Amino acid sequence: MSLQNLTILGCTGSIGVSTLDVIRRHPGRYRVVALCAHRQADLLFEQCREFSPRFAVLGDAAEAESLQARLRAVGISTEVRSGVGALEQMAALPDVDAVMAAIVGAAGLRPTLAAAKAGKKILLANKEALVMAGPVFMRAVRENGATLLPIDSEHNAIFQSLPDDFSSDASKPLLARGVRRLLLTASGGPFRSHTTAQLQAVTPEQAIAHPNWVMGRKISVDSASMMNKGLEVIEAHWLFGVAADKIDVVIHPQSVIHSMVEYVDGSVIAQLGNPDMRTPIAHALAYPERIESGVGSLDLFQIARLDFEAPDLQRFPCLALAFRALRAGGSAPACLNAANEIAVQAFLDGNLAFTGIPQLISAALDALPAAELNSLVDVLAADAAAREFALSYLTRRSLS
Repeated sequence: MSLQNLTILGCTGSIGVSTLDVIRRHPGRYRVVALCAHRQADLLFEQCREFSPRFAVLGDAAEAESLQARLRAVGISTEVRSGVGALEQMAALPDVDAVMAAIVGAAGLRPTLAAAKAGKKILLANKEALVMAGPVFMRAVRENGATLLPIDSEHNAIFQSLPDDFSSDASKPLLARGVRRLLLTASGGPFRSHTTAQLQAVTPEQAIAHPNWVMGRKISVDSASMMNKGLEVIEAHWLFGVAADKIDVVIHPQSVIHSMVEYVDGSVIAQLGNPDMRTPIAHALAYPERIESGVGSLDLFQIARLDFEAPDLQRFPCLALAFRALRAGGSAPACLNAANEIAVQAFLDGNLAFTGIPQLISAALDALPAAELNSLVDVLAADAAAREFALSYLTRRSLS
């Protein structure tokens, strides 16, 4: 067993904290080289005290200077840097073996792409690398010999349920290996049974109260609108090379079956477990081995039943919009993602109704035709155009 050197992008978020919890259980197996956060300097300080990384990164230069002084005062030699450039450097450090890519939103794209170009083992929890820049990112993975392991519970479940040779022979299409379709499960979020009228009155506090998972505010809203599942459909397309019509979403309120793979002989292979992100994190950290994650055994007798239903695209149009963007291709998924980020923030700020989120996204897709993506420049241009449109849309609404 060789020591594995890690960079953690998004170390103070829920995925980052869970990653450190798994690492903590295996002293001598993993070394944290760099811890990267946007804010939460106090938590990053405590993480540096425990794990003694060589580098730490914060978004703000002044906060980074303050953290550097605090660490020096207690005799910790961690070097603190700041900014997006520093994130890209940490993702590509020569002695780093694996990068946990857990920065939420478009901010995680550039450092995750830097890890791919450096040929790293990437533990991918950042959706936007594939949603925004699928063709660009996957080309970087292939050309630089990077290894891509999914952290989202659904994609990790699919990965575990695929043929054994998937990672070693990704050039061979899954459909040629006996796979008929992928089944992404979804809890349905807190509003699964709400009427359209009830959805119009949803508050941010209600939307961030997920019934099964502990997540950040933005991801919780995405789960409530089912946009999170739509983004996962786009991710699955790029991760596994499967067309949109071979990916189905299944509402499964218990969140025990994390996803399934159906084969041409009628077999359906599923991955089950308690709803705890430490399971997929531990799987990816140790792959192809298995290690203790801290997650308890699944008690099927206590669960007693497993329910399934089809998603209602009338009440949750964000899922349909994601399929629309995937089928349009090119810059459409980047537009979808950017418009959604603006819409979700407006909702959290009290400036947009919950049902206004898909309305804004649909308007952006209508206004901005899909264009070809050949480089990061193209991706960022599509992202900027969608954000500009979304902000203008909100301004027009406030003035009307």
